Amino acid sequence: MKTISNKSKIVFLSTFPPTQCGIATYTQDTIKGITDVYGKSITCQICELVDKPKTNPTQAYTLNTKNKEEYTKVAHEINKDKSVKLVHIQHEFGLFGGNYGDYLLDFLNEVKKPLTYTFHTVIPNPNKELKTFVKLLLSYSNSVFVMTNQSKEILMRDYEIADEVITCVPHGTHIVIYEAPHQAKEKFNIQDRKVLSTFGLLGEGKNIETGLQALPKIIENTPNALYLIIGKTHPNLIIDGVDSYRDKLQGIVNDLNLQDNVRFINEYLDTNELLNYLKATDVYLFTSKDPNQAVSGTFSYAMSCACPIVASKIPHTLEVLTEDSGILVDIGNVDQFSEAAIKLLSDDNLREEMGINAFRKTRASSWENAAITHMNTYQELFENQTEVKYTYPSIQLSHIKKLTTDLGIIQFSKISIPDLESGYTLDDNARALIAICMHYKLTKDKEDLAYILIYLDFIIRCQQPKGDFINYVDKENREHIEQNAEVNLEDSNARAIWALGTVISHSDILPEAITKKASKCLLNSLKWAESIQSPRSIGFATKGLYLYHSTVPNLYVAAIINKLNAKLLSNYEIHASSDWKWFENSMTYGNGILPESMLFAFLATNKPIYKKVALDSLDFLMSKMFNENNFKVISNNGWLHRNSQSEVHPYGEQPIDVAYTIHTLNSFYSAFGTPEYKQKMKIAFNWFLGKNHLGQIMYNPISGGGYDGLEKENVNLNQGAESTVCFLTARLLMENLKLAEIKVIPLMKPNKGEIAINS
Repeated sequence: MKTISNKSKIVFLSTFPPTQCGIATYTQDTIKGITDVYGKSITCQICELVDKPKTNPTQAYTLNTKNKEEYTKVAHEINKDKSVKLVHIQHEFGLFGGNYGDYLLDFLNEVKKPLTYTFHTVIPNPNKELKTFVKLLLSYSNSVFVMTNQSKEILMRDYEIADEVITCVPHGTHIVIYEAPHQAKEKFNIQDRKVLSTFGLLGEGKNIETGLQALPKIIENTPNALYLIIGKTHPNLIIDGVDSYRDKLQGIVNDLNLQDNVRFINEYLDTNELLNYLKATDVYLFTSKDPNQAVSGTFSYAMSCACPIVASKIPHTLEVLTEDSGILVDIGNVDQFSEAAIKLLSDDNLREEMGINAFRKTRASSWENAAITHMNTYQELFENQTEVKYTYPSIQLSHIKKLTTDLGIIQFSKISIPDLESGYTLDDNARALIAICMHYKLTKDKEDLAYILIYLDFIIRCQQPKGDFINYVDKENREHIEQNAEVNLEDSNARAIWALGTVISHSDILPEAITKKASKCLLNSLKWAESIQSPRSIGFATKGLYLYHSTVPNLYVAAIINKLNAKLLSNYEIHASSDWKWFENSMTYGNGILPESMLFAFLATNKPIYKKVALDSLDFLMSKMFNENNFKVISNNGWLHRNSQSEVHPYGEQPIDVAYTIHTLNSFYSAFGTPEYKQKMKIAFNWFLGKNHLGQIMYNPISGGGYDGLEKENVNLNQGAESTVCFLTARLLMENLKLAEIKVIPLMKPNKGEIAINS
């Protein structure tokens, strides 16, 4: 039986691979970004632009741009499909037939769908005819994407296009796992070389000659320099099998005796191999000679791979390349190119610093983030309200495993490189233990067992004779008594109890030896647990104790749960009022654990007061974090105080608070089956996927690393243990929710002492 898709469609008018051109790959990457982020509800189709009839079309539509009659025909075909919500035209003047490509007007006059464009070229100081034509194009749409602020300014100044019509979205870049060049060079066996590179379809505009002519002086300073010229010659420049441009470059190499220092990679590389070459690059040479080139994808890709750059001054590089990430030089100035390259090759620290700065700057322009910017504009153009749903990324453990040694999970990470100097904490290993137990329950992946043992053994080695725990161990496996004494350890100790309870609650699937270890450690901690005072510590401990009690009923444990939550209830009664239903005079971090603690106390004791406070405090917390379909984390830059709610900063958001919110809503949804809780889980998780004030994803889709924080104007790209584990646990909770929806298993209200929770 044929499956009928109810997805909305977006049709792109563009060239497309296997055609080898920048716009083709740009469109391919744009579509992949949209599909990766929104493929659950959006599908993208191609109207392929070709310059001669195509015998076996492979795309949904094909337009021979030199045949004027086809423009009307294709428009009618697109009109017939009711699921097409938008047509996005990748515009370059040379793509379409006629004067300035005015054959396109025949299509525009007939198509009945909303339209938008991406202008790949914006020509400054247009003549009257060009200005009139561009304004005519936009009269059909009132929407256009450009890739630089300068292009936007030209449209506004020289073409009199209104600001609100223009969306600026930087040229997309591929997210890579950061690594230093010396590591990346191993893939190509060039560890002993200082690598310069240039890539792209070769042609006169690339001006590779400048790089070659600068090379002799560079070699005098750096004899082991190797210049990689990556890419095939543009197919339009190869006539009757003769590649005259490449022959010209080879002649320069021979004349200057550069054979040992230049390597041509005459291939159209797949994306991953290209990115690997860029990661192996010490200095990227951007030698373009077009002073009006609005944007360069090759330049953007080099920055995104942490290449320090020496670049010709064109509009794109002038706008983006600041002195902390590269050096700007005059077009074609051989001496400036060589001097700048020598400066960078002579200073390892400067290159590393510039490369990291370039890497950080381009994270906001990842194809996933570009997709979010596109979709925000698309939704304004759709004629009817179209539901757009996020697609959840695959579950990845590679970064967590990278952070983990035989001792435990390392605390911090410099971008994606584990910072062994930061040592190990009980907090992080407890969180990691919870996450990997959840993953094992979902996947039954036997590799998880080794990691469960590592994190569990770390917790056990931190336990002291009285049952409490130290929090910090350094890279040498030494305990720092002074640091462990200075820090308030209640929270980390209580998280350890939560993690131990999680292990025990998985006793039906975990090896008995593992659960016995966890049980012994948890039971040894009970005497200490009775004395917990901090509200959040009570919450963390209650969660672990409840998980233990639900698996191995124990009156002593139930009594501790009641004793701890009586303290928390007292806090609530002291601070709560009709307009402030909370346990303290401020909301800080991990707030969800407090109503969750009340919920578990109710389930363990069946006392109605615990249930009432659980529901009231959760409703109050949700009122501060959710506004219809929008979600915002309470900022760590000032928190939310009882009497100064209007002064809370709209930034300083941490992944841990998103994850705790999802944990809490999951527990309440499991207990009561209230659909609102499930919907709020989805809204909160969308924060990771780009539904936040910067419109940026908060994770690395390749490795599963979680970014450390969302600030006012940037994402903190460090991927430490806390943020990475929190993203993973949130993703696992959403996967369990998705599986439950697929199975259509009704959630039953629990009997006393029962709750279907994940960790």
